[in-house]
Amino acid sequence: MTSLKITKKHHKHLNNPFPSNPKALPLIEGTLVFNSQTIPSEQNYSIGQDFQLIWSSKDGGSLSIFHNSHPSKSIWSTVPGWAFISAAVADTEVEESRGSFVIKDTEIHLVCNHQTVEDIRIIEDFDSNLHTNDENFPSFNEEKRKERYPVVLIKGRIFNVKERKKRSESEVSIYANYWMLFDQKNSNQVGFQVRIGKQNVENPQKLSPKSYGYRGFTRKLGRIRRLRLKWYGYFSRKRVVITVSPSQDENVVMKNADCTDFNRICITYSSEKSEKFYGFGEQFSHMNFKGKRVPIFVQEQGIGRGDQPITFAANLVSYRAGGDESTTYAPSPFYMTSKMRSLYLEGYNYSVFDLRKPDSVQILTHGDIIECRILNGSSPTELIERFTETIGRPQKLPEWIISGAVVGMQGGTDKVRSTLDDLQAHGTPISAFWLQDWVGQRKTVIGSQLWWNWEVDSTRYSGWQKLIKDLDDQHIKLMTYCNPCLAPMDEKENVRRNLFEEAIKLDILVKDNKGEPYMVPNTAFDVGMLDLTHPKTGSWFKQILQEMVDDGVRGWMADFGEGLPVDACLYSGEDPITAHNRYPEIWAKINREFVEDWKRTRSGREKEEEEEDLVFFMRAGFRESPKWASLFWEGDQMVSWQANDGIKSAVVGLLSSGISGYAFNHSDIGGYCAVNLPFIKYKRSEELLLRWMELNAFTTVFRTHEGNKPSCNSQFYSNERTLSHFSRLAKIYKAWKFYRIHLVKEASEKGLPICRHLFLHYPKDEYVHTLTYEQFLVGSEILVVPVLDKGKENVKVYFPEGEICSWRHVWTGKLHSKRGFESWVKAPIGYPAVFVKDGSKIGDEFINNLKEYNIL
Repeated sequence: MTSLKITKKHHKHLNNPFPSNPKALPLIEGTLVFNSQTIPSEQNYSIGQDFQLIWSSKDGGSLSIFHNSHPSKSIWSTVPGWAFISAAVADTEVEESRGSFVIKDTEIHLVCNHQTVEDIRIIEDFDSNLHTNDENFPSFNEEKRKERYPVVLIKGRIFNVKERKKRSESEVSIYANYWMLFDQKNSNQVGFQVRIGKQNVENPQKLSPKSYGYRGFTRKLGRIRRLRLKWYGYFSRKRVVITVSPSQDENVVMKNADCTDFNRICITYSSEKSEKFYGFGEQFSHMNFKGKRVPIFVQEQGIGRGDQPITFAANLVSYRAGGDESTTYAPSPFYMTSKMRSLYLEGYNYSVFDLRKPDSVQILTHGDIIECRILNGSSPTELIERFTETIGRPQKLPEWIISGAVVGMQGGTDKVRSTLDDLQAHGTPISAFWLQDWVGQRKTVIGSQLWWNWEVDSTRYSGWQKLIKDLDDQHIKLMTYCNPCLAPMDEKENVRRNLFEEAIKLDILVKDNKGEPYMVPNTAFDVGMLDLTHPKTGSWFKQILQEMVDDGVRGWMADFGEGLPVDACLYSGEDPITAHNRYPEIWAKINREFVEDWKRTRSGREKEEEEEDLVFFMRAGFRESPKWASLFWEGDQMVSWQANDGIKSAVVGLLSSGISGYAFNHSDIGGYCAVNLPFIKYKRSEELLLRWMELNAFTTVFRTHEGNKPSCNSQFYSNERTLSHFSRLAKIYKAWKFYRIHLVKEASEKGLPICRHLFLHYPKDEYVHTLTYEQFLVGSEILVVPVLDKGKENVKVYFPEGEICSWRHVWTGKLHSKRGFESWVKAPIGYPAVFVKDGSKIGDEFINNLKEYNIL
């Protein structure tokens, strides 16, 4: 028997502040053997019209894939003599605490780490003969398009070797059949699918050295020992399942299954020692992941993520709340490398990319199936285009959202009007006011929090519709806040619609294992989570959005999406662990469908009114979220200068997500998470706020946030200095609006991000690969080097090799012509280090606009 153990630790108040890494299945290494009588020594096989698969028996056997346009460049290959398919049976434990998840491999029952190749064949069509001749042939996700034939099918076995006392004797004790199918998806993508059959534990068959090449199978076992494999035997003893009684601190749910199917599958293939790996969605601690183990699971990013002392404190008071270098709201099972290789997984199963070995990559996926696509491209930007043409690209943003500042604030109608007057007195370009407290605030043990009932609080925002109209008359939009959770409204006085009770009556909330609404702990109160797989949920929530928009609202934050419990019961009946990664995509899709429906109702309106298109922004996402969401923001960074969860991490998140298809992204100006404990204090300083303004003036959207503890933080309206600086940076942001419009259009057509790591345009410059948060490009024409350290007024700028133009310093006009050269540049507050290409029309217009706005 195998087990899935789900441990809920939402209310465990005293924890290990230095939690250990979760127990994980070690790297699986095994050998490859092939039947020399049926497998040729070397053979080319066509995959569709544009790809070739080459089998070579040299050094133990390997596969390589080439695009016909570059027949000498392998875009994917296996390690000679190594098993490229392996599988295991293991117990799983998931620890959950308030949106944070840790997935562990506990007891390992079986590892089949060795592989045979018994047949490689070309298939011109999936005719009935193929299925008739092989009764175990699996059901592949075939798309019947003849122009994609031929496909290549590889068959064989994975097995576990149990050695006897005599080294000359060996026996295959457990084995299973596998099928690996390669097919062309489009002119620049080839996919493969792997299916694993049932375990065969009866009549173990011996592998004869005479039947298999590469010096016989007994020599293979010697090779196994040299590889120092960690797995040999078969550990299939029956599992004793002990039911753990729930305690005050944790609740344990056990699920059992017969140990007849593999629930782990691995693909292993080659890498180069010097190869750099980029992507994996929105990541905050690293750009290059070579040498790292990267889990792909949507969750809270954590409070601190390794920065101290805050991570210590967060972990101490809430189980693993600190997170670590791999926790993120928006991961993606996608990467590209410095060698122009790229790959992504399809599906939503939990997966891990293990890049710790210098010469190989191993992808582990929970389940007995893996589906993958390999991309062909000659440059990073081309690979992004290839990737996003399949997963989807963002739609163009309406011009209003990128024309000026999005003023995020709270406090009610009078405070909004007063703040507007102050901003206009400074000539501040304003796109919108974003009012997250439009639903009203409640007092809880952790301070002031929102009422999660998505309607306006008429007491806090009296004259709501008039406020919206007055702002609109000045071409300023109003934006609000919502998420897919609902709180009971028993204690709120001025409720018109009790959305929680409505959802209960409609039976559209996620359920627990007793069939009752699953009340999910969230900070100081519990909430019901919408079951987005229920057919009624989408239309019901769209009615809520419609009421909001009917009042004149033109945008909103669609928050959360990362916290679906892994023991939830969904209407669709699907595995909640798999649905967990899909949930934020469904959440985005519901919001997108509403936007599209709204646009269709206005199809006959004037163009000026069409420019009022709706915008929603999100933090949680997965592989295909960019095609649904209007815009992203990076979630809840600390109000600090630190690297893993402060201002520096905001830059890394911006650039890593851009590589992964998230073309439109930004962070809260000044960060979000403040802490005001007796011995641990994180308060947003004025200097940090000013420097964060300078950073975000060169991102897609220039938006403020008061943070979780507004009174602890310096705000843009705190004093004359902060207000003047905010106005100045809003004008700098407006000065490159013309270019931003161009980049937004380019993103919708090609998937290229607004903000770019230098790797995207200078992949051959070795120094560029060492950069993380230090500097970035806006498009290809503007180079930004933000000040990210307290008390610094100089920055080190690297001017990359491969650029034919000189870089012009915006504030002094000084030209920097040396290539592959570092230079120290002054960057006092108000004058961030920004450069444009000399002679560039983009640069000239940007500088002219700065002069027009009296900035330069």
